Amino acid sequence: MATPLRPGLSLATVAGALDRAFSLSRHRAVAVAINSPGGSPVQSHLILRRIRQLADEREKRVHVFCEDVAASGGYFLALAGDEIYADPSSIVGSIGVISASFGLVNAIERLGIERRVYTSGEMKSFLDPFLPEQPSDVERLRAVQREVHDAFIGVVKERRGQKLRAPDSELFSGAFWSGPRAQELGLIDGIGDLRATMRSLYGDKIRLRVVPLGGGGLLARLRRSPMLGPAGDGSGLHHGLADDLIAAIEARALWARFGL
Repeated sequence: MATPLRPGLSLATVAGALDRAFSLSRHRAVAVAINSPGGSPVQSHLILRRIRQLADEREKRVHVFCEDVAASGGYFLALAGDEIYADPSSIVGSIGVISASFGLVNAIERLGIERRVYTSGEMKSFLDPFLPEQPSDVERLRAVQREVHDAFIGVVKERRGQKLRAPDSELFSGAFWSGPRAQELGLIDGIGDLRATMRSLYGDKIRLRVVPLGGGGLLARLRRSPMLGPAGDGSGLHHGLADDLIAAIEARALWARFGL
């Protein structure tokens, strides 16, 4: 998941872990657990492609397990699996594209603030929240969204193929569903958790080795942050903390879209 202040998962951050997971030569399969309400479609696609390349090179099957949420960019990642499983209460789908902002023109007028914008290139102030909304800007944004949505739909159809059992108007509306309904629609293959399903597929003696992605959240960032900024006044810590708090609010808003 990504927010404007945190890049979230990217190919650069997960490439090493993926290589390690697929290098465990004695294992016939790789299980991937996904828990994400969304993120960059580009990074989701890059990670999906890397997983599929490694699966083909090492001749391994990929089993994806959706946890709380595999929605939007999270579901895009899930498409890397040869099979996709979810919990009965998992949220799955949200195959769409969203862009959200605020219009602050009236607010700055009431505060007596004068907006000064200087550009070279007529589109550089595109969708500036402090300027009146322009219909041409909205249409341009929607055109880009349609292109990204079409690319997402293309990957879903490529990966799920004839497993899909609902019209495009329902599957690709941006709606999301519980695990059982997602299975009925053909978006996933079954209901089950990682350990029990892998044992069912490969026997009770299967050994599951965890390959962590690394990274970390707010507490990890605080441990890494310098206590003093360039001026020796603690600004480095304060700036990092402020960024993390804002990013945490943004992340909370993304999860809240799915009632979590």
